[in-house]
Amino acid sequence: MSLFRDDGVVLRTQKLGEADRIITLLTRGHGRVRAVARGVRRTKSKFGARLEPFSHVDVQFFARGSELISRGLPLCTQTETIAPYGSGIVGDYDRYTAGTAMLETAERFTDQEGEPAVQQYLLLVGGLRTLAAGEHGPGLVLDAFLLRSLAVNGYAPSFGDCARCGLPGPNRFFSVAAGGTVCGDCRVPGSVLPSPEALRLLGALLTGDWATADATEARHTREGSGLVSAYLHWHLERGLRSLRYVR
Repeated sequence: MSLFRDDGVVLRTQKLGEADRIITLLTRGHGRVRAVARGVRRTKSKFGARLEPFSHVDVQFFARGSELISRGLPLCTQTETIAPYGSGIVGDYDRYTAGTAMLETAERFTDQEGEPAVQQYLLLVGGLRTLAAGEHGPGLVLDAFLLRSLAVNGYAPSFGDCARCGLPGPNRFFSVAAGGTVCGDCRVPGSVLPSPEALRLLGALLTGDWATADATEARHTREGSGLVSAYLHWHLERGLRSLRYVR
């Protein structure tokens, strides 16, 4: 029997029995972890409210054996709030739907329980912090998070140089299958011809150029979101359920 402590973000919860929940977290040191939190659905629970989606928490786990991830689910025995990002997210529809898509994306990119994913964890914490603060449009924050999640997982798209031959950009065409923008010689079936403004926006979101992103017109923002969604779906091989609710 062992005790483990880690920081984590609550991704989702599931009811278990009459008063318990299964909590899925993305943690700093152990990647995605599922744990049982006993009695948290009771009105007198001391820490049930801390284990809600979007919460950034310090958690203590109790596990049988020397490993946190084993044949049985560990128990969540103690929780301290680091940042209650949900308080700045759940009251606004656009922030909530964007945040839900971010949580689902983080879970999909960490499908192996117990495998550390520090970059994805840090991206999620930073994305939720920015979303809760309301410094930028929720759609922009979501697209930036999706692009950077793709990048840290080995699927970084190109928005300048040709993704196939490396020809310096700007290049006109965009191909999901090819990995981003492509030149005329490398153009493949299914390539689209997005506006230069949309490609400039996506490059800015990937690199953190918020001045350029915030100044982009709404029509180009919508166009860019469509490209991000298509690129994400291609590499995840199936879509995110939560994206259908994002405006």
